[in-house]
Amino acid sequence: MLETSARLLRLLSLLQAHRDWSGADLADRLGVTPRTVRRDVDRLRELGYPVNASPGTGGGYQLGAGAELPPLLLDDDEAVAVAVGLRTAAGQGIEGIGETSVRALSKLEQVLPGRLRRRVGALNAFTVPMLRAPQPQGVDPTVLTQLADLCRDAERLRFDYRDHGGSSTRRTVEPYRLVCTERRWYLVAWDLGRDDWRTFRADRIEPRPPHGPRFTPRPPPADDLAAYVARGISTRAYAAQAVVRLLVPLSEAAQRLSPADGTLEPETEETCLLRTGAASLDVMVFHVLFLGIEFEIVEPAELADRVRSSRDLLSRALDRGVPSAGPGAPGRPPVPRTPRTRDGADRTPGTPSGSGAG
Repeated sequence: MLETSARLLRLLSLLQAHRDWSGADLADRLGVTPRTVRRDVDRLRELGYPVNASPGTGGGYQLGAGAELPPLLLDDDEAVAVAVGLRTAAGQGIEGIGETSVRALSKLEQVLPGRLRRRVGALNAFTVPMLRAPQPQGVDPTVLTQLADLCRDAERLRFDYRDHGGSSTRRTVEPYRLVCTERRWYLVAWDLGRDDWRTFRADRIEPRPPHGPRFTPRPPPADDLAAYVARGISTRAYAAQAVVRLLVPLSEAAQRLSPADGTLEPETEETCLLRTGAASLDVMVFHVLFLGIEFEIVEPAELADRVRSSRDLLSRALDRGVPSAGPGAPGRPPVPRTPRTRDGADRTPGTPSGSGAG
């Protein structure tokens, strides 16, 4: 049986999970009687923790909100998880979050016990991050929280929006949900001016209050909003679109492709379909090749013609007397090339391509 002080910390940790606990469940977790749980709850209240209790068969205990709530308590694994999360938060595409995370991590490390500082320190010291290429400025966290508030409260949003070409338009929408990828945040909303659902990149949104009035949310455009946004940024945003059969299982393709490369659909146990887009069919050829996966073209037929033309062009280049470098043969090292995105811009290898939606 836990000592009283340790048991109180364990009880507080359970209550901080923000769920209702019955007295019997808490007693079972702590290895004590329900009567002891009641006494421990009274002690927490004396220390200033607002523990709510509801009577009856379906009643239980829950930690309430309060302006004077004492400091949050974390167990060892939770503290390490928070520290690791703060270390990686800079890559989430929110402007200024990196500096803020470092400040918060510094405060956390000051109060961590020595054994946990060693665990966190070892993880940081012996981990080498493999970061993507620098990205454009992220979304303002104030804008992000404002969008989330309007989604929660079902209030209309007015804003200026910059499209991919830099042109600005004034929009009035009914915001529904925020969807985040590795580096971008998107707002899914009903555009009152277009009378249709639209996806907007959050870093291109400049709110123009006052907002409102409140509205009754419409049925969403899809059950899976993440897949809906992925189709928008990888396929619908482009002039040329294609369906390609990838000759690998869906699970393998999902591990190798990012949402910006296209959307995947199951086909057989050994193949899957990729729906994707590009600025033109010529660019599409290279986009599919850079995936590095064996494929077959499903549609359009014109894409197959472009692939044949590219194949013939490469064959003629090889037939003009370029020496073949066999195993061990001296050769000139290949000149690294910077791949191009589907809209023609430079792309660092491994970085997902794609254009903004909206």
